Amino acid sequence: MEQPTGLELLQAIFEGRLPRPAAGTLIGMRGVSVEEGRVVFELEPGPQHANPMGTTHGGILATILDSAMTCAVHSVLPAGRVPTTLDLQVRYLRPVPPGMGRLEAEGRAVHVGGRVGTAEGRVTGEDGTLYATATTSCMLLDLSC
Repeated sequence: MEQPTGLELLQAIFEGRLPRPAAGTLIGMRGVSVEEGRVVFELEPGPQHANPMGTTHGGILATILDSAMTCAVHSVLPAGRVPTTLDLQVRYLRPVPPGMGRLEAEGRAVHVGGRVGTAEGRVTGEDGTLYATATTSCMLLDLSC
């Protein structure tokens, strides 16, 4: 059987034809949309996502941003190529109270070369409030390695 492209693989996961990755299931993250170069995930922060100050832990926002951005890069890769995060920079703009409603993390591929891909991301609330922005670099690997 022929390997799927990055976009085909992500579409199969988002449509439920393949299982969701365990990390996303663990934190309650769900795929919203996937197209070439753009991926959106959603999460409803609750008490299980809180830090000691009572707001959503920054690591949760970093996780959904990392997922959205890395998947955005993956969505433009051919079959047999996968991205893995080299670096991640997150800028937290305001606290996210648990129970505030649905968050969306959007990732957009910026550049995808032979060895490295880059992407930008943002987390917004249902009302459009911007909570965090991010950038990433991904190393591009051949599955045959």
